[in-house]
Amino acid sequence: MVGRRMDFDSIPLFGVVKKRFAWLTQRQEVLSQNVANADTPSYRPRDLKKFEFRELVRRENMQLNMDTTRGDHLGGRRKRIRDFAEAKERKPFETAPAGNAVVLEEQMAKVNETAIGHKLTAELYRKHISMIRMALGRR
Repeated sequence: MVGRRMDFDSIPLFGVVKKRFAWLTQRQEVLSQNVANADTPSYRPRDLKKFEFRELVRRENMQLNMDTTRGDHLGGRRKRIRDFAEAKERKPFETAPAGNAVVLEEQMAKVNETAIGHKLTAELYRKHISMIRMALGRR
């Protein structure tokens, strides 16, 4: 085993951590677009649906990707890293006379929440790597 690298994608926990990072990254992009459009007339802020671990596990276990054995077979739709659904806000809390519903304070709070989530996920990842190293007798 000396010199071989471990494939962390084969460990389910690390797959979930990777998806959490992808969700946090996509959410940060959506929130930054909201802030950038704070003065755009009729712009409605967007956000992603909450990252639900239970739903992620259910969806991953239910997803089937078919094998294509011939060129005329359809392979089905493969999931991309950026396939997180957007949440729709039905009635915005505050709307400007020009129809813009972005509240900068609210968006900045969400950006901060996302940054905290990123730090927490990175720390969990680091701790799990440390535990694996300890189990292997390395420090």
